[in-house]
Amino acid sequence: MFWQTTRYSIDLAQPRVMGIVNVTPDSFSDGGRHASTAAALKHCEQLLKEGADILDVGGESTRPGAVPLPLHEELARVLPVLREAIKLGVPLSVDTYKPQVIQAALDLGVDIINDIWALRQPGATQVVADHGRCGVCLMHMHREPQTMQAAPMTGDVVPQVLSFLQQTTKNLQGLGIDKARIVLDPGIGFGKTVAQNFALLARQRELLAAGYPVLAGWSRKSSLAAVVAAGGVAPPADQRQVPSVAAALLAVQRGAAIVRVHDVRETVAALKILDAVNKIANKIDE
Repeated sequence: MFWQTTRYSIDLAQPRVMGIVNVTPDSFSDGGRHASTAAALKHCEQLLKEGADILDVGGESTRPGAVPLPLHEELARVLPVLREAIKLGVPLSVDTYKPQVIQAALDLGVDIINDIWALRQPGATQVVADHGRCGVCLMHMHREPQTMQAAPMTGDVVPQVLSFLQQTTKNLQGLGIDKARIVLDPGIGFGKTVAQNFALLARQRELLAAGYPVLAGWSRKSSLAAVVAAGGVAPPADQRQVPSVAAALLAVQRGAAIVRVHDVRETVAALKILDAVNKIANKIDE
């Protein structure tokens, strides 16, 4: 299976690691350490050295309760980074939902649109359809960032997420967006309870019924902190490396083709161990 993007056809026969580059002063996960263009580009280069297959650049925090960022400010944050990162020779993704940012990124040659709104913002779908080549990651989100955790989903989350993603992809194909361009993200933490997030992981293979590759974004999420909390104290985001890597491995074991992570070096190392075990297990089964 391949993910068709603007410049690259990404082979998903082996799991791919998408490295997160937050160009935000208020990121929940890294405290704005890469908010300047120079710092973000240095981080891009470091993630590639650590083994990232894809870089994902985002300029707006979408943590629970986050206030939407003005368009001009998002453009000012991400475009200088994208303009330089496009030269690094790997698939480049932009994490955005605004059609104007999508268009500007595609004009620079960006490969992938990673959209938490699954192209539901007015005009976003048409920009992607008109481009004709870029890859797109469609995420499930309940409500919107300001309210999603105030009133999370109810009931069995897995069939609800699957139904949304199936209908969304059907709509996109109706507009001529080729199936090979689409990857799906169940939206861990976006309007779900801790139990619902882990249900999506435990039953992730059910999402493969949609017929598309799955991207899993568990890195440093609060649900992990809730589970590993000691004495009622949850570890801060920058101390969730071990549970994040564990969740990434479990997601790959359950069929995820891409994992979106902060801790690239550690995730790549863990995936090598998993690959070594799988190769031996496959020989035994032959």
